[in-house]
Amino acid sequence: MTSVSIREVAPRDGLQNEDPVPAADKIRLLDALSGTGVRRIEAVSFVHPKAIPQMADADEVWAKAWHNAEVRYSALIPNTRGAQRAIAAGFREIEVVVSASDTHNRRNLNRSTEESLDDIAGLIPLVHEAGATLEVIVATSFGCPFEGDVDPGRVAAIVARVRADGADRIAFGDTTGMATPRRVRDLLAEVRPDLLHFHNTRGTGLANILTALDLGVTEFDASAGGLGGCPYAPGASGNVATEEVVHMLHDMGIDTGIDLDRLLEAAELAEQVVGRQLPSGVLRAGPRTRLA
Repeated sequence: MTSVSIREVAPRDGLQNEDPVPAADKIRLLDALSGTGVRRIEAVSFVHPKAIPQMADADEVWAKAWHNAEVRYSALIPNTRGAQRAIAAGFREIEVVVSASDTHNRRNLNRSTEESLDDIAGLIPLVHEAGATLEVIVATSFGCPFEGDVDPGRVAAIVARVRADGADRIAFGDTTGMATPRRVRDLLAEVRPDLLHFHNTRGTGLANILTALDLGVTEFDASAGGLGGCPYAPGASGNVATEEVVHMLHDMGIDTGIDLDRLLEAAELAEQVVGRQLPSGVLRAGPRTRLA
């Protein structure tokens, strides 16, 4: 393996669990990340402001941000209205979430997993008619804070359903950092995603990425500074820090296309924007090439 694709999710997933950040600061962060060499960025979420007030200014942020022609931008949507807004804003890569855990799905979306799958089946033709693609993110793929273990067979059944309905891409979300290398191996032996989204809540994020790399996965989500979490899952702090992933991969001779120095500058900006220290070890210590 010579290269890995990282989708930067700090502007959306990273900020949705923080106190609301001014639109101008969100734009500064998005613009900084667009200049790091990252190839994909999850920019905003078109969700009702009562559900996620942190994303209430998504239209303004996207309209005023720099759209780097070298970057593929995506937006997360919860329903048909969100899809219509994303399409009107010009997005051609759209994401929607369904939880493998029925309890988490009800907490997150106020409906059952089966009801969400029916909604997604209706979304797919709408998205395709607009010339866009739909990625289905299966949350709680590695475990649920309410139900505990999640059967890999249940995740596989969800994947089979959405692929049959016409979904373009599949991602697995480790919503509360319950994944371990063993769980990664068990799930990927049952069904394969296009992309993996790990949290580092319990310190296993990089180990899980290494395990997935060994199994042939080459696309991952990560968040500058380790910013992020899930507002509907207790204890879901800490996405895997993008700079920690990039630092590890580059030392392994695996290309990401990302300039680590610029990425660290963006992570420092993320700290300033949210007003607190973020959990990234590489942000604290610097890269291995930094000498005393």
